[in-house]
Amino acid sequence: MNFDQILSAIGGFGKYQKILYVWICLPQVLLAFHMMVSVFTGATPPHQCRERSTWNRTRSSMMAESMALNFSLVNTSCFSVDELLLLQGNRTQRVPCSHGWIYSQETFESTTVTEWDLVCNKAGLNSLGSSIYMLGLLVGSLIFGSMADRYGRRFVLLLSIALQTIFGVTVAFAPNFTVYVILRFIVGTTISGIIINAFVLGTEWTCTKRRMLAGITTDYAFGLGYMLLAGIAYLIRDWRKLQLAISAPGFLLFFYIWVLPQSARWLLANDRREEAIALLRKAALVNGRVLPPTVQVEKCEFATGGTQRHSAIDLVRTAQMRKRSFILFYIWFVNVLVYYGLSLGVSRLGTNVYFTQFVFGLIEIPARSVVLIFLPFSRRFSLCGFLAVGGLACLLMLAIPADHPKVLTGLAMAGKFGITASFATIYVYTAEIFPTVLRQTGIGVTSMFARVGGVLAPVINMLQNHSPATPLVIFGTCPLIGAALAMALPETAGRSLPDTVEDSLLTLFLALLDHSWPPCYSLIKKSQQKNVAGRTDPLRVDDPWVHPCLSVPQPCTKQN
Repeated sequence: MNFDQILSAIGGFGKYQKILYVWICLPQVLLAFHMMVSVFTGATPPHQCRERSTWNRTRSSMMAESMALNFSLVNTSCFSVDELLLLQGNRTQRVPCSHGWIYSQETFESTTVTEWDLVCNKAGLNSLGSSIYMLGLLVGSLIFGSMADRYGRRFVLLLSIALQTIFGVTVAFAPNFTVYVILRFIVGTTISGIIINAFVLGTEWTCTKRRMLAGITTDYAFGLGYMLLAGIAYLIRDWRKLQLAISAPGFLLFFYIWVLPQSARWLLANDRREEAIALLRKAALVNGRVLPPTVQVEKCEFATGGTQRHSAIDLVRTAQMRKRSFILFYIWFVNVLVYYGLSLGVSRLGTNVYFTQFVFGLIEIPARSVVLIFLPFSRRFSLCGFLAVGGLACLLMLAIPADHPKVLTGLAMAGKFGITASFATIYVYTAEIFPTVLRQTGIGVTSMFARVGGVLAPVINMLQNHSPATPLVIFGTCPLIGAALAMALPETAGRSLPDTVEDSLLTLFLALLDHSWPPCYSLIKKSQQKNVAGRTDPLRVDDPWVHPCLSVPQPCTKQN
Protein backbone atom coordinates (compact mmCIF):
# COMPACT_ATOMS: atom_id res chain seq x y z
CA MET A 1 0.00 0.00 0.00
CA ASN A 2 1.55 3.29 -1.06
CA PHE A 3 1.09 6.64 0.66
CA ASP A 4 -1.67 7.95 -1.63
CA GLN A 5 -3.70 4.81 -0.88
CA ILE A 6 -3.11 5.35 2.83
CA LEU A 7 -4.40 8.92 2.52
CA SER A 8 -7.51 7.71 0.74
CA ALA A 9 -8.11 5.18 3.50
CA ILE A 10 -7.89 7.73 6.33
CA GLY A 11 -9.66 10.52 4.41
CA GLY A 12 -7.67 12.39 1.77
CA PHE A 13 -9.35 15.72 2.47
CA GLY A 14 -11.27 15.29 5.67
CA LYS A 15 -11.60 17.44 8.77
CA TYR A 16 -7.92 16.99 9.63
CA GLN A 17 -6.75 18.37 6.28
CA LYS A 18 -9.28 21.21 6.32
CA ILE A 19 -8.06 22.36 9.72
CA LEU A 20 -4.50 22.14 8.43
CA TYR A 21 -5.37 24.40 5.51
CA VAL A 22 -6.81 27.00 7.86
CA TRP A 23 -3.40 27.16 9.56
CA ILE A 24 -1.67 27.29 6.17
CA CYS A 25 -3.90 30.09 4.83
CA LEU A 26 -3.46 32.55 7.70
CA PRO A 27 0.24 33.28 6.98
CA GLN A 28 -0.61 33.72 3.29
CA VAL A 29 -2.57 36.88 4.14
CA LEU A 30 0.49 38.33 5.86
CA LEU A 31 2.65 37.28 2.91
CA ALA A 32 0.55 39.43 0.60
CA PHE A 33 1.04 42.37 2.96
CA HIS A 34 4.83 42.09 2.87
CA MET A 35 5.05 41.38 -0.85
CA MET A 36 2.95 44.35 -1.98
CA VAL A 37 3.46 46.94 0.75
CA SER A 38 6.29 48.63 -1.16
CA VAL A 39 3.69 49.90 -3.64
CA PHE A 40 2.67 52.28 -0.83
CA THR A 41 5.70 52.56 1.48
CA GLY A 42 8.07 53.09 -1.47
CA ALA A 43 5.79 55.31 -3.58
CA THR A 44 7.22 58.43 -5.18
CA PRO A 45 4.73 61.30 -4.89
CA PRO A 46 4.93 64.41 -7.11
CA HIS A 47 7.67 66.74 -5.88
CA GLN A 48 9.46 70.01 -6.53
CA CYS A 49 12.69 71.59 -5.42
CA ARG A 50 12.53 73.46 -2.14
CA GLU A 51 13.76 77.00 -2.73
CA ARG A 52 15.60 79.30 -0.33
CA SER A 53 12.43 81.24 0.40
CA THR A 54 10.78 78.13 1.86
CA TRP A 55 13.79 76.76 3.75
CA ASN A 56 12.80 77.98 7.23
CA ARG A 57 9.04 77.52 7.04
CA THR A 58 7.13 75.39 9.52
CA ARG A 59 5.86 71.92 8.71
CA SER A 60 2.23 73.06 8.63
CA SER A 61 2.95 75.90 6.24
CA MET A 62 4.97 73.55 4.04
CA MET A 63 2.05 71.14 3.92
CA ALA A 64 -0.27 73.94 2.87
CA GLU A 65 2.17 75.09 0.22
CA SER A 66 2.64 71.54 -1.10
CA MET A 67 -1.08 71.43 -1.73
CA ALA A 68 -0.95 74.69 -3.67
CA LEU A 69 2.08 73.99 -5.85
CA ASN A 70 1.70 72.78 -9.41
CA PHE A 71 3.67 69.52 -9.34
CA SER A 72 3.07 68.94 -13.05
CA LEU A 73 5.53 71.65 -14.10
CA VAL A 74 8.28 70.24 -16.30
CA ASN A 75 11.88 70.12 -15.01
CA THR A 76 11.05 71.47 -11.53
CA SER A 77 11.35 68.14 -9.70
CA CYS A 78 15.15 67.89 -9.89
CA PHE A 79 16.35 71.43 -10.68
CA SER A 80 15.87 74.73 -8.94
CA VAL A 81 13.06 76.92 -10.29
CA ASP A 82 15.34 79.96 -10.01
CA GLU A 83 17.98 78.31 -12.15
CA LEU A 84 15.38 77.28 -14.70
CA LEU A 85 14.35 80.91 -15.08
CA LEU A 86 17.95 81.91 -15.67
CA LEU A 87 18.11 79.36 -18.47
CA GLN A 88 16.13 81.80 -20.57
CA GLY A 89 19.04 84.22 -20.43
CA ASN A 90 21.68 82.12 -22.21
CA ARG A 91 22.45 80.13 -19.06
CA THR A 92 23.01 76.47 -20.01
CA GLN A 93 24.05 74.98 -16.67
CA ARG A 94 21.34 73.54 -14.44
CA VAL A 95 21.93 73.36 -10.71
CA PRO A 96 20.37 70.41 -8.83
CA CYS A 97 18.16 71.00 -5.81
CA SER A 98 20.39 72.09 -2.93
CA HIS A 99 17.76 72.55 -0.23
CA GLY A 100 15.76 69.35 -0.56
CA TRP A 101 12.30 68.77 -1.99
CA ILE A 102 8.67 69.55 -1.32
CA TYR A 103 6.44 66.50 -1.74
CA SER A 104 2.75 66.36 -2.50
CA GLN A 105 0.83 64.93 0.45
CA GLU A 106 -2.40 64.51 -1.44
CA THR A 107 -1.99 60.70 -1.56
CA PHE A 108 0.75 59.77 0.94
CA GLU A 109 1.62 61.35 4.27
CA SER A 110 5.12 59.85 4.19
CA THR A 111 7.03 57.16 2.32
CA THR A 112 10.59 55.93 2.33
CA VAL A 113 11.12 58.16 -0.69
CA THR A 114 9.99 61.34 1.06
CA GLU A 115 11.84 60.51 4.30
CA TRP A 116 15.21 59.80 2.67
CA ASP A 117 14.78 61.89 -0.52
CA LEU A 118 15.07 58.97 -2.94
CA VAL A 119 14.40 61.10 -6.00
CA CYS A 120 16.34 62.51 -8.94
CA ASN A 121 19.91 61.20 -8.74
CA LYS A 122 18.90 58.90 -5.86
CA ALA A 123 15.76 57.54 -7.55
CA GLY A 124 17.56 54.35 -8.53
CA LEU A 125 18.04 53.46 -4.87
CA ASN A 126 14.31 52.90 -4.49
CA SER A 127 14.24 50.26 -7.22
CA LEU A 128 17.52 48.86 -5.91
CA GLY A 129 15.86 48.37 -2.52
CA SER A 130 13.00 46.45 -4.15
CA SER A 131 15.46 44.29 -6.07
CA ILE A 132 17.44 43.50 -2.91
CA TYR A 133 14.21 42.50 -1.19
CA MET A 134 13.47 40.12 -4.06
CA LEU A 135 17.03 38.86 -3.80
CA GLY A 136 16.14 37.90 -0.25
CA LEU A 137 13.36 35.71 -1.61
CA LEU A 138 15.90 34.06 -3.92
CA VAL A 139 18.32 33.33 -1.08
CA GLY A 140 15.48 32.15 1.14
CA SER A 141 14.16 29.71 -1.44
CA LEU A 142 17.58 28.11 -1.67
CA ILE A 143 18.23 27.98 2.07
CA PHE A 144 14.80 27.04 3.38
CA GLY A 145 14.07 24.61 0.56
CA SER A 146 17.10 22.49 1.39
CA MET A 147 16.56 22.88 5.14
CA ALA A 148 13.02 21.56 4.85
CA ASP A 149 14.10 18.39 3.06
CA ARG A 150 16.60 17.76 5.84
CA TYR A 151 14.78 19.00 8.98
CA GLY A 152 11.15 18.79 7.95
CA ARG A 153 8.47 21.14 6.66
CA ARG A 154 7.05 22.01 10.08
CA PHE A 155 10.28 23.22 11.68
CA VAL A 156 11.25 25.47 8.76
CA LEU A 157 7.73 26.89 8.44
CA LEU A 158 7.62 27.83 12.13
CA LEU A 159 11.11 29.33 11.95
CA SER A 160 10.18 31.40 8.89
CA ILE A 161 7.01 32.80 10.48
CA ALA A 162 8.91 33.80 13.63
CA LEU A 163 11.72 35.52 11.73
CA GLN A 164 9.31 37.31 9.39
CA THR A 165 7.35 38.76 12.30
CA ILE A 166 10.39 39.91 14.29
CA PHE A 167 12.25 41.52 11.40
CA GLY A 168 9.05 42.86 9.83
CA VAL A 169 8.37 44.88 12.98
CA THR A 170 12.00 45.97 13.14
CA VAL A 171 11.77 47.42 9.62
CA ALA A 172 9.32 50.04 10.94
CA PHE A 173 12.08 51.45 13.16
CA ALA A 174 14.88 51.52 10.57
CA PRO A 175 17.00 54.66 11.21
CA ASN A 176 18.26 54.98 7.63
CA PHE A 177 17.79 53.55 4.18
CA THR A 178 20.72 51.11 4.41
CA VAL A 179 19.36 49.45 7.55
CA TYR A 180 15.89 49.46 5.99
CA VAL A 181 17.13 47.54 2.93
CA ILE A 182 19.04 44.99 5.04
CA LEU A 183 16.03 44.28 7.24
CA ARG A 184 13.74 43.99 4.21
CA PHE A 185 16.21 41.53 2.69
CA ILE A 186 15.90 39.31 5.78
CA VAL A 187 12.10 39.54 5.63
CA GLY A 188 12.32 38.50 1.98
CA THR A 189 14.22 35.32 2.85
CA THR A 190 11.47 34.30 5.28
CA ILE A 191 8.80 34.86 2.62
CA SER A 192 10.20 31.99 0.56
CA GLY A 193 10.44 29.78 3.62
CA ILE A 194 6.74 30.22 4.29
CA ILE A 195 5.54 29.99 0.69
CA ILE A 196 7.25 26.77 -0.31
CA ASN A 197 6.89 24.93 3.00
CA ALA A 198 3.24 25.80 3.59
CA PHE A 199 2.34 24.72 0.07
CA VAL A 200 4.29 21.46 0.18
CA LEU A 201 3.04 20.58 3.67
CA GLY A 202 -0.54 20.93 2.49
CA THR A 203 0.09 19.06 -0.75
CA GLU A 204 1.68 16.10 1.01
CA TRP A 205 -1.30 15.71 3.35
CA THR A 206 -3.91 15.85 0.56
CA CYS A 207 -5.14 13.06 -1.69
CA THR A 208 -4.70 13.25 -5.45
CA LYS A 209 -8.28 14.25 -6.26
CA ARG A 210 -8.36 17.15 -3.79
CA ARG A 211 -4.76 18.30 -4.18
CA MET A 212 -5.54 20.95 -6.75
CA LEU A 213 -8.49 22.46 -4.85
CA ALA A 214 -6.49 22.59 -1.65
CA GLY A 215 -3.53 24.28 -3.35
CA ILE A 216 -5.70 26.96 -4.94
CA THR A 217 -7.37 27.63 -1.57
CA THR A 218 -4.12 29.02 -0.20
CA ASP A 219 -3.93 31.33 -3.20
CA TYR A 220 -7.34 32.76 -2.30
CA ALA A 221 -5.87 33.75 1.05
CA PHE A 222 -3.06 35.59 -0.71
CA GLY A 223 -5.61 37.44 -2.86
CA LEU A 224 -7.55 38.37 0.28
CA GLY A 225 -4.40 39.84 1.79
CA TYR A 226 -3.77 41.70 -1.47
CA MET A 227 -7.18 43.43 -1.21
CA LEU A 228 -6.95 44.05 2.54
CA LEU A 229 -3.62 45.81 2.08
CA ALA A 230 -5.23 48.41 -0.19
CA GLY A 231 -7.74 49.24 2.57
CA ILE A 232 -5.13 49.30 5.34
CA ALA A 233 -2.83 51.53 3.28
CA TYR A 234 -5.75 53.85 2.51
CA LEU A 235 -6.36 54.32 6.24
CA ILE A 236 -2.68 54.43 7.30
CA ARG A 237 -0.66 56.72 5.03
CA ASP A 238 2.50 56.95 7.10
CA TRP A 239 4.93 54.25 5.97
CA ARG A 240 6.30 53.37 9.42
CA LYS A 241 2.86 52.91 10.94
CA LEU A 242 1.78 50.89 7.89
CA GLN A 243 4.81 48.60 8.16
CA LEU A 244 4.07 48.03 11.85
CA ALA A 245 0.39 47.34 11.13
CA ILE A 246 1.13 44.57 8.62
CA SER A 247 3.91 42.91 10.66
CA ALA A 248 2.68 42.85 14.26
CA PRO A 249 -0.22 40.40 13.61
CA GLY A 250 2.40 37.70 13.01
CA PHE A 251 2.82 37.42 16.80
CA LEU A 252 -0.72 36.04 16.94
CA LEU A 253 0.50 32.89 15.17
CA PHE A 254 2.56 31.81 18.20
CA PHE A 255 0.08 28.99 18.85
CA TYR A 256 1.25 27.25 15.64
CA ILE A 257 3.88 25.52 17.78
CA TRP A 258 1.11 23.29 19.15
CA VAL A 259 -1.24 22.88 16.19
CA LEU A 260 0.96 22.57 13.09
CA PRO A 261 1.74 18.92 12.18
CA GLN A 262 4.74 17.43 10.41
CA SER A 263 4.39 15.85 6.97
CA ALA A 264 3.75 12.12 7.34
CA ARG A 265 4.93 11.62 3.77
CA TRP A 266 8.23 13.32 4.59
CA LEU A 267 8.62 11.22 7.74
CA LEU A 268 8.15 8.02 5.73
CA ALA A 269 10.55 9.20 3.01
CA ASN A 270 13.16 9.77 5.74
CA ASP A 271 12.57 6.34 7.34
CA ARG A 272 10.87 7.73 10.47
CA ARG A 273 7.94 5.32 10.22
CA GLU A 274 6.86 5.22 13.86
CA GLU A 275 6.26 8.99 13.91
CA ALA A 276 4.50 8.83 10.54
CA ILE A 277 2.14 6.03 11.61
CA ALA A 278 1.30 7.93 14.81
CA LEU A 279 0.40 11.03 12.77
CA LEU A 280 -1.67 8.96 10.34
CA ARG A 281 -3.59 7.39 13.22
CA LYS A 282 -4.32 10.85 14.61
CA ALA A 283 -5.50 12.09 11.18
CA ALA A 284 -7.72 9.00 10.79
CA LEU A 285 -9.24 9.62 14.22
CA VAL A 286 -10.02 13.28 13.44
CA ASN A 287 -11.51 12.30 10.08
CA GLY A 288 -13.67 9.62 11.67
CA ARG A 289 -11.80 6.81 9.94
CA VAL A 290 -9.77 3.85 11.09
CA LEU A 291 -6.24 3.24 9.92
CA PRO A 292 -6.28 -0.02 7.90
CA PRO A 293 -4.80 -2.97 9.83
CA THR A 294 -2.46 -3.67 6.92
CA VAL A 295 -0.68 -0.41 7.65
CA GLN A 296 1.91 -1.46 10.19
CA VAL A 297 5.28 0.05 10.88
CA GLU A 298 7.05 -3.01 9.55
CA LYS A 299 4.74 -3.52 6.54
CA CYS A 300 3.98 -0.03 5.28
CA GLU A 301 5.40 0.13 1.76
CA PHE A 302 7.05 3.41 0.87
CA ALA A 303 9.86 3.78 -1.62
CA THR A 304 12.43 5.81 0.26
CA GLY A 305 15.52 4.72 -1.58
CA GLY A 306 17.01 3.53 1.71
CA THR A 307 18.92 6.19 3.60
CA GLN A 308 20.20 7.87 0.45
CA ARG A 309 20.37 11.65 0.67
CA HIS A 310 19.26 13.69 -2.31
CA SER A 311 20.43 17.15 -3.33
CA ALA A 312 19.78 19.73 -6.02
CA ILE A 313 22.24 17.89 -8.27
CA ASP A 314 19.67 15.11 -8.64
CA LEU A 315 17.40 17.57 -10.43
CA VAL A 316 19.76 17.53 -13.42
CA ARG A 317 21.39 14.13 -13.05
CA THR A 318 19.30 12.30 -15.68
CA ALA A 319 18.36 13.59 -19.12
CA GLN A 320 14.58 13.57 -18.56
CA MET A 321 14.76 15.14 -15.11
CA ARG A 322 17.19 17.74 -16.45
CA LYS A 323 14.82 18.72 -19.28
CA ARG A 324 11.87 19.04 -16.92
CA SER A 325 13.86 21.03 -14.39
CA PHE A 326 15.19 23.58 -16.90
CA ILE A 327 11.73 24.16 -18.37
CA LEU A 328 10.25 24.64 -14.90
CA PHE A 329 13.11 26.97 -13.97
CA TYR A 330 12.29 29.22 -16.92
CA ILE A 331 8.52 29.19 -16.42
CA TRP A 332 8.84 30.06 -12.74
CA PHE A 333 11.21 32.88 -13.70
CA VAL A 334 8.73 34.26 -16.23
CA ASN A 335 5.75 34.00 -13.88
CA VAL A 336 7.37 36.03 -11.13
CA LEU A 337 8.96 38.50 -13.55
CA VAL A 338 5.63 39.42 -15.15
CA TYR A 339 3.51 39.04 -11.99
CA TYR A 340 5.56 41.51 -9.96
CA GLY A 341 6.42 43.63 -12.97
CA LEU A 342 2.70 44.36 -13.40
CA SER A 343 1.88 44.47 -9.68
CA LEU A 344 4.68 46.82 -8.63
CA GLY A 345 4.09 49.06 -11.65
CA VAL A 346 0.48 49.76 -10.68
CA SER A 347 1.26 53.41 -9.78
CA ARG A 348 2.38 54.09 -13.37
CA LEU A 349 -1.03 53.33 -14.87
CA GLY A 350 -2.35 56.81 -14.15
CA THR A 351 -5.34 55.74 -12.01
CA ASN A 352 -6.06 55.84 -8.27
CA VAL A 353 -3.38 53.63 -6.70
CA TYR A 354 -5.58 52.37 -3.85
CA PHE A 355 -8.49 51.40 -6.09
CA THR A 356 -6.24 49.83 -8.72
CA GLN A 357 -4.39 47.85 -6.06
CA PHE A 358 -7.69 46.58 -4.68
CA VAL A 359 -8.89 45.51 -8.15
CA PHE A 360 -5.54 43.84 -8.85
CA GLY A 361 -6.11 41.80 -5.69
CA LEU A 362 -9.74 41.15 -6.52
CA ILE A 363 -8.88 39.79 -9.98
CA GLU A 364 -6.81 37.06 -8.33
CA ILE A 365 -10.01 35.39 -7.13
CA PRO A 366 -11.55 34.70 -10.58
CA ALA A 367 -8.10 33.95 -12.01
CA ARG A 368 -7.54 31.17 -9.49
CA SER A 369 -11.16 30.01 -9.80
CA VAL A 370 -10.69 29.49 -13.54
CA VAL A 371 -7.75 27.26 -12.70
CA LEU A 372 -10.11 24.98 -10.76
CA ILE A 373 -12.20 24.56 -13.90
CA PHE A 374 -9.46 23.81 -16.42
CA LEU A 375 -6.76 22.12 -14.35
CA PRO A 376 -8.57 18.77 -13.84
CA PHE A 377 -8.54 18.23 -17.61
CA SER A 378 -4.90 19.07 -18.21
CA ARG A 379 -2.08 20.71 -16.29
CA ARG A 380 0.05 21.21 -19.38
CA PHE A 381 -2.49 22.82 -21.72
CA SER A 382 -3.88 24.98 -18.91
CA LEU A 383 -0.41 26.33 -18.18
CA CYS A 384 0.21 27.07 -21.87
CA GLY A 385 -3.10 28.89 -22.26
CA PHE A 386 -2.71 31.07 -19.18
CA LEU A 387 0.83 32.06 -20.12
CA ALA A 388 -0.35 33.00 -23.60
CA VAL A 389 -3.15 35.20 -22.22
CA GLY A 390 -0.74 37.03 -19.93
CA GLY A 391 1.82 37.62 -22.66
CA LEU A 392 -0.64 38.74 -25.34
CA ALA A 393 -2.34 41.24 -22.98
CA CYS A 394 1.01 42.90 -22.27
CA LEU A 395 1.82 43.14 -25.98
CA LEU A 396 -1.60 44.67 -26.73
CA MET A 397 -0.81 47.46 -24.24
CA LEU A 398 1.82 48.67 -26.71
CA ALA A 399 -0.94 49.69 -29.12
CA ILE A 400 -2.80 51.89 -26.57
CA PRO A 401 -1.86 55.60 -26.24
CA ALA A 402 -0.79 56.84 -22.81
CA ASP A 403 -3.78 59.20 -22.63
CA HIS A 404 -6.14 56.21 -22.29
CA PRO A 405 -5.28 55.06 -18.73
CA LYS A 406 -8.52 53.12 -18.26
CA VAL A 407 -7.88 50.98 -21.34
CA LEU A 408 -4.27 50.41 -20.28
CA THR A 409 -5.45 49.44 -16.80
CA GLY A 410 -7.98 47.01 -18.28
CA LEU A 411 -5.31 45.28 -20.39
CA ALA A 412 -2.93 45.24 -17.42
CA MET A 413 -5.65 43.47 -15.44
CA ALA A 414 -6.10 40.96 -18.25
CA GLY A 415 -2.36 40.31 -18.19
CA LYS A 416 -2.47 40.02 -14.41
CA PHE A 417 -5.37 37.57 -14.76
CA GLY A 418 -3.45 35.30 -17.13
CA ILE A 419 -0.18 35.35 -15.24
CA THR A 420 -1.94 34.82 -11.88
CA ALA A 421 -3.73 31.76 -13.25
CA SER A 422 -0.41 30.52 -14.63
CA PHE A 423 1.23 31.12 -11.24
CA ALA A 424 -1.44 29.03 -9.49
CA THR A 425 -1.04 26.27 -12.07
CA ILE A 426 2.75 26.05 -11.91
CA TYR A 427 2.70 25.54 -8.13
CA VAL A 428 0.45 22.49 -8.44
CA TYR A 429 2.20 21.25 -11.57
CA THR A 430 5.71 21.47 -10.09
CA ALA A 431 4.72 19.59 -6.92
CA GLU A 432 3.34 16.80 -9.09
CA ILE A 433 6.37 16.55 -11.38
CA PHE A 434 9.09 16.36 -8.72
CA PRO A 435 9.21 13.16 -6.57
CA THR A 436 8.84 13.28 -2.79
CA VAL A 437 12.57 12.85 -2.14
CA LEU A 438 13.28 15.94 -4.29
CA ARG A 439 10.01 17.84 -4.05
CA GLN A 440 11.03 20.42 -1.46
CA THR A 441 14.47 20.88 -3.01
CA GLY A 442 12.94 21.09 -6.48
CA ILE A 443 10.40 23.71 -5.49
CA GLY A 444 13.12 25.56 -3.60
CA VAL A 445 15.42 25.69 -6.63
CA THR A 446 12.62 26.61 -9.06
CA SER A 447 11.54 29.27 -6.59
CA MET A 448 15.12 30.52 -6.60
CA PHE A 449 14.96 31.02 -10.36
CA ALA A 450 11.58 32.66 -9.90
CA ARG A 451 13.10 35.17 -7.52
CA VAL A 452 15.64 36.12 -10.16
CA GLY A 453 12.60 37.33 -12.07
CA GLY A 454 11.49 39.20 -8.96
CA VAL A 455 14.89 40.87 -8.68
CA LEU A 456 14.76 41.97 -12.32
CA ALA A 457 11.13 43.18 -12.27
CA PRO A 458 11.81 46.55 -10.54
CA VAL A 459 14.85 47.11 -12.75
CA ILE A 460 12.84 46.44 -15.91
CA ASN A 461 10.12 48.81 -14.70
CA MET A 462 12.79 51.51 -14.37
CA LEU A 463 13.42 51.22 -18.12
CA GLN A 464 10.04 52.82 -18.68
CA ASN A 465 11.61 56.19 -17.86
CA HIS A 466 13.84 55.85 -20.93
CA SER A 467 11.80 53.57 -23.20
CA PRO A 468 8.12 53.08 -22.22
CA ALA A 469 7.71 50.13 -24.63
CA THR A 470 10.65 48.04 -23.39
CA PRO A 471 9.06 46.62 -20.19
CA LEU A 472 5.90 45.62 -22.05
CA VAL A 473 7.87 43.91 -24.81
CA ILE A 474 9.74 41.86 -22.21
CA PHE A 475 6.60 41.10 -20.18
CA GLY A 476 4.82 40.06 -23.38
CA THR A 477 7.35 37.87 -25.17
CA CYS A 478 8.73 35.93 -22.20
CA PRO A 479 5.38 34.24 -21.30
CA LEU A 480 4.81 33.26 -24.93
CA ILE A 481 8.16 31.48 -24.99
CA GLY A 482 7.25 29.78 -21.72
CA ALA A 483 3.94 28.60 -23.19
CA ALA A 484 5.79 26.88 -26.02
CA LEU A 485 8.29 25.22 -23.67
CA ALA A 486 5.53 23.94 -21.37
CA MET A 487 4.33 21.62 -24.13
CA ALA A 488 7.42 19.48 -23.49
CA LEU A 489 6.39 18.71 -19.89
CA PRO A 490 4.57 15.48 -18.96
CA GLU A 491 0.87 15.47 -18.13
CA THR A 492 0.22 14.79 -14.42
CA ALA A 493 -3.55 15.31 -14.11
CA GLY A 494 -5.13 12.48 -12.11
CA ARG A 495 -1.84 10.71 -11.39
CA SER A 496 -0.36 9.83 -8.00
CA LEU A 497 2.56 11.82 -6.63
CA PRO A 498 5.89 10.11 -7.45
CA ASP A 499 7.94 9.26 -4.38
CA THR A 500 11.34 8.56 -5.97
CA VAL A 501 13.21 9.75 -9.06
CA GLU A 502 12.51 6.32 -10.54
CA ASP A 503 8.77 6.80 -10.00
CA SER A 504 8.94 10.24 -11.58
CA LEU A 505 10.55 8.89 -14.73
CA LEU A 506 8.02 6.06 -14.81
CA THR A 507 5.22 8.63 -14.77
CA LEU A 508 6.65 10.14 -17.95
CA PHE A 509 6.96 6.68 -19.49
CA LEU A 510 3.32 5.86 -18.78
CA ALA A 511 2.15 9.21 -20.12
CA LEU A 512 4.02 8.60 -23.39
CA LEU A 513 2.78 5.03 -23.46
CA ASP A 514 -0.83 6.07 -23.00
CA HIS A 515 -0.47 8.41 -25.95
CA SER A 516 1.61 6.23 -28.28
CA TRP A 517 0.85 2.58 -27.44
CA PRO A 518 -2.54 2.31 -25.69
CA PRO A 519 -2.62 -1.52 -25.76
CA CYS A 520 0.63 -1.69 -23.84
CA TYR A 521 -0.52 0.95 -21.37
CA SER A 522 -3.77 -0.94 -20.79
CA LEU A 523 -1.93 -4.18 -20.16
CA ILE A 524 0.36 -2.57 -17.60
CA LYS A 525 -2.56 -1.04 -15.76
CA LYS A 526 -4.30 -4.43 -15.70
CA SER A 527 -1.20 -5.98 -14.18
CA GLN A 528 -1.63 -3.73 -11.17
CA GLN A 529 -4.99 -5.34 -10.48
CA LYS A 530 -3.54 -8.89 -10.24
CA ASN A 531 -2.64 -8.93 -6.60
CA VAL A 532 -3.63 -11.79 -4.33
CA ALA A 533 -4.94 -9.38 -1.72
CA GLY A 534 -7.29 -7.86 -4.24
CA ARG A 535 -5.82 -4.36 -3.95
CA THR A 536 -3.88 -2.12 -6.34
CA ASP A 537 -0.13 -1.99 -5.85
CA PRO A 538 2.05 0.87 -7.06
CA LEU A 539 3.66 0.17 -10.42
CA ARG A 540 7.43 -0.17 -10.25
CA VAL A 541 10.15 -0.09 -12.87
CA ASP A 542 11.25 -3.63 -11.99
CA ASP A 543 7.73 -4.98 -12.64
CA PRO A 544 8.01 -7.72 -15.31
CA TRP A 545 5.03 -6.22 -17.13
CA VAL A 546 6.96 -2.98 -17.70
CA HIS A 547 10.13 -4.28 -19.33
CA PRO A 548 8.58 -5.33 -22.65
CA CYS A 549 7.41 -1.76 -23.18
CA LEU A 550 10.76 -0.29 -22.15
CA SER A 551 12.62 -2.47 -24.66
CA VAL A 552 10.42 -2.54 -27.77
CA PRO A 553 8.12 0.13 -29.24
CA GLN A 554 5.20 -2.22 -29.95
CA PRO A 555 2.08 -3.53 -28.19
CA CYS A 556 2.95 -5.53 -25.09
CA THR A 557 2.70 -9.29 -24.97
CA LYS A 558 2.54 -11.21 -21.74
CA GLN A 559 5.91 -12.69 -20.75
CA ASN A 560 5.86 -16.31 -19.58
